Amino acid sequence: MIEEIIPNIYRTEIPLPKSPLKWLNSYIIRGDNRFMIIDTGFNREECLNEMNANLKKLGVDLNKTDIFLTHLHADHTGLAGILATATSKIYFNEIERDLIKFDSQSNNWQKMLAIYAANGFPYDGARQALGSHPARRYSNDRPIEYSIIRDGDSIDIGDFHFRCISTPGHSPGHMCLYEPIQKILVAGDLILFDITPNIAFWLEMDDALGTYLASLEKVNALETKIVLTGHRRLVHNHRLRIKELQEHHQQRLNEVLVALKEGEKNVLQITPLIHWDIDAKSWEAFPPLQKWFAFGEALAHVRYLEIRGKIKRITRDGKITYSLT
Repeated sequence: MIEEIIPNIYRTEIPLPKSPLKWLNSYIIRGDNRFMIIDTGFNREECLNEMNANLKKLGVDLNKTDIFLTHLHADHTGLAGILATATSKIYFNEIERDLIKFDSQSNNWQKMLAIYAANGFPYDGARQALGSHPARRYSNDRPIEYSIIRDGDSIDIGDFHFRCISTPGHSPGHMCLYEPIQKILVAGDLILFDITPNIAFWLEMDDALGTYLASLEKVNALETKIVLTGHRRLVHNHRLRIKELQEHHQQRLNEVLVALKEGEKNVLQITPLIHWDIDAKSWEAFPPLQKWFAFGEALAHVRYLEIRGKIKRITRDGKITYSLT
């Protein structure tokens, strides 16, 4: 599927098989004898076939094409190494340049497993979830020389003069693009319309949720006519959607506090008491990978409350529980 959003900016839907996200919005920008692809899809055949078909329809010459990656998740970066040519620049943030190289055996994954286990997530369940994790199965598998971008940097292509905006939270180095003349915000997974971005626990962010909410406030100040989202529908009123996202996370924080009114709990005991928009009748029916994602988001919300003194951590024999202060 190809849709011209505004002259010389095209949205293409790259399928994400068996993912609740359904598809990635990959954007193709046509400049003066140059193109830029924003985000790519998984490193798997279905994604590559759709991307190549779309590029062919638009007459894109990959030898004259650069790539911008909003953040490290495999659905946004997986095909970068395949699509890039010797003449391509691949714009990527510095924070995630090294993180993206981690595999399931890295020290970071092992640290995550230990933290999840301490908070109640079964070790065997974690290993099962990692076995199907997109970061392990569908990431880019080729060496890449990145062109590092930082907050405030500019990227010009054709009539578009984009400014890079650092917006961590969904991931440690998430980066948006803003075109101030035409008031276009390329939001990646910072702002989504039909679904809410997953805000999970990260070793690299002490307060992922607080960081994410600060990033929302940062882009809330921008004047926009259209927000190009990473998934599903586009957004035309970003301030209204930001308000909805803020309210969503406040509701989730309240659910954590209500859960702890019943008494001391670990994160695994808290997670099923939070409302999740997933087609499953009970926590036990969640697929292993969705349990991993939900647990990580619950942990991020618990950490937010702990930092602000709303709840306290209790550690006994390496196991962590929480209670109201």
